[in-house]
Amino acid sequence: MKHTFGNKLNFTRTLCATAVTLACIGAQTALAQDTDEGASKGKLEKIEVTARRTVESLQEVPVAITSLGEAELLEKGIENLTEIQQFSPNTTLQVSRGTNSTLTAFIRGVGQQDPVWGFEPGVGIYIDDVYVARPQGAVFDLYDVERIEVLRGPQGTLYGKNTIGGAVKYITKRMSGDSEFSVKATVGTASQRDLKLSGQIPLTDKLYLGLAVASLQRDGFGKFLSVPAGQDDENYNKDIIAGRLTLEYQASDDLFLRFNYDKTVDDSNAKGGYRLVDSIIPGANAPSPDSVYDSYSSLPTWNKVELEGMSLTIDWTLNDYWSFKSITATREGDSPTNIDFDSTPLPIFDVPAEYNDEQFSQEIQLNYASDDLTFVSGLYYYDAEACGIYDAYLVAFGISLEQSGCTDTESYAIYGQASYDITDKWSVTAGLRYTNDEKSGVVNAATLLGPNYPTSGWVEGYVRPEGMGTTVIDDTESWSRVTPRLGVEYQYSEDTMFYTSFSQGFKSGMFNPRATFYQAPAAPEEVNSYEIGMKSDLTDKFRLNATAFWLDYTDRQYVVNVPSDDLAEPTQRIANVGESDASGLELEVTYVATDALTFSGSLGTIDASFTEVRSVDAAGNPVDLSDNFVISNTPEYTVNLAANYLLTTGIGDLIFNANYYYRDDYELFEAPDPLLAQDGYGLVNASVTWYSDDGKWQVALHGKNLTDEEYRVGGYNFTNGRDDDGNLLPGLGGDTTLVGYYGDPRTVHLSVNYRF
Repeated sequence: MKHTFGNKLNFTRTLCATAVTLACIGAQTALAQDTDEGASKGKLEKIEVTARRTVESLQEVPVAITSLGEAELLEKGIENLTEIQQFSPNTTLQVSRGTNSTLTAFIRGVGQQDPVWGFEPGVGIYIDDVYVARPQGAVFDLYDVERIEVLRGPQGTLYGKNTIGGAVKYITKRMSGDSEFSVKATVGTASQRDLKLSGQIPLTDKLYLGLAVASLQRDGFGKFLSVPAGQDDENYNKDIIAGRLTLEYQASDDLFLRFNYDKTVDDSNAKGGYRLVDSIIPGANAPSPDSVYDSYSSLPTWNKVELEGMSLTIDWTLNDYWSFKSITATREGDSPTNIDFDSTPLPIFDVPAEYNDEQFSQEIQLNYASDDLTFVSGLYYYDAEACGIYDAYLVAFGISLEQSGCTDTESYAIYGQASYDITDKWSVTAGLRYTNDEKSGVVNAATLLGPNYPTSGWVEGYVRPEGMGTTVIDDTESWSRVTPRLGVEYQYSEDTMFYTSFSQGFKSGMFNPRATFYQAPAAPEEVNSYEIGMKSDLTDKFRLNATAFWLDYTDRQYVVNVPSDDLAEPTQRIANVGESDASGLELEVTYVATDALTFSGSLGTIDASFTEVRSVDAAGNPVDLSDNFVISNTPEYTVNLAANYLLTTGIGDLIFNANYYYRDDYELFEAPDPLLAQDGYGLVNASVTWYSDDGKWQVALHGKNLTDEEYRVGGYNFTNGRDDDGNLLPGLGGDTTLVGYYGDPRTVHLSVNYRF
């Protein structure tokens, strides 16, 4: 049986199938919740998604999509957004380096691995169709969620800028209108102790109030072996309080309003890295840690991410054909952090930093749907400010290099996309979006004696001096882009569709927040994408979805070092210096073997490389570095194999889940070093979930990374490359700083959920 608490639906699990060995062209259809209560036992489910900004069957949408629904997330024990990467081919969603909640997102080789303010992501993150602009705090923990959707490939027409790799959508549950309350408690490895409370109550027959609160606590997987006096020594720990309040008003059958408020406070410690080579600074080499989760730090270990957001959504069905939608939203975040780049007991290269951001957006849609024509159109306005400050203390030189400033963005867009059935077999899709982006950048730079910090009181007794820094950039630039989509679909049979499409996306231009002299901003990046795909339910038990894609990525933005002999004060510029291309296959299949047993699997392959990387040598002559650059965070293969089994007993249903996920070799940075490269690895996960017959109780046991694989998800490389003999050369800070950060070790947790 498929379960939602309180009632039991027919169990027709649609995990993605094991036939990864099929030599078929690939694409993705991953699974979501069962949206078809009439689905027959032992047959494929109908899955609904909102990839094209309207509710549609996944099998009818000519886009490569992964969608995982609430029941699947619960039964697999998926706790945060990064675990979704296992189920979406050619997708990277990982924690970025020295924090618990900053996201590194890449899809099909497109993304942004540097989370500094002012840099734009290449994969758009959305909460209930509200764009989340900054990667800080984007590693969402999953609670009160209806489904997660991953859209692969540029989504520039319907979703706009900064979705050139794709988009990830976090969709919360709509209330049922009944009084409900549930409590979920979890205990596990490293003293994990989570408590999640959620409930809803009708205030009137049309107005409903919902509330969800989560406390997520865990000790560290490792320890800081040295920290300043009075600092917590837990490394890779978790300390999060989060909540969401919702008001829904069903004014009539045609008019629905929803207000959301959410807040997250993450007090988890800053992460300490594991040094891959010894320091060359005298006195810095303490005994090498026994565990990659142990570290050293000379900075405070406290860290904070505080996020807050509000949104108001209005859905109005005007008549049988036309509908109106408005989404008004505001979000803000504050993230003070301590980054000990060198991970030693000495302050060789310490960077205390603070990031602040706030944004406002307004989107209005007017949509049309008839038997032969569907049309989505809209106006979008976005106003945001991203600010930051950091002090890079370089003890070897006795100075702090400080950068601070803000990037203000004002953007507006108009878009429309239509799908028209020419015949009962052939249809076309065409869309266009016009975006105008205006950015104002202010960058301040300073060289200061001794250690400095962003604010007074950062460390005990520190008082920040007045009037620090010189303004090196105070400028405004604007860009406009038209991003089209054009597709043709052929409905070969009732259950099989073929499609081909061209789409374009762009990532906004930007000022260099690390500039030490005036420089013009980099212009936007652009991606042209071509796809050929198939969505097919070959039988009522076997689903095969496949996509082949080609990407042409131009004007890639990179920070290029300007030749300098001074390691203490490097100079750099940001420019459109890179060109790359990629091609690949994505495949997902689902096989419902029996009423009780379902197999699933996915395969992603990609061949991505730079075709040009323009820079200059020490003499100022132009050089092409493409042979020395790689596409980061992009393994050539990703594979997932899974099985799901239902066992009905006299005391309720048991659901067994198991999956094996493999990521091929990948690099963490575009300019690679062999010590930071991550070899291919596989993760084995298994779960068992029990549902009581009355639907009120759920007990689940989850084991993840059962073979205890050790794998890097982030790192820092502050060296100056290698000499002719392969020896590392000291870089910024005068040291050979090469540090790795790691994914979770083997963990086991037990959850008990009761619904009143």
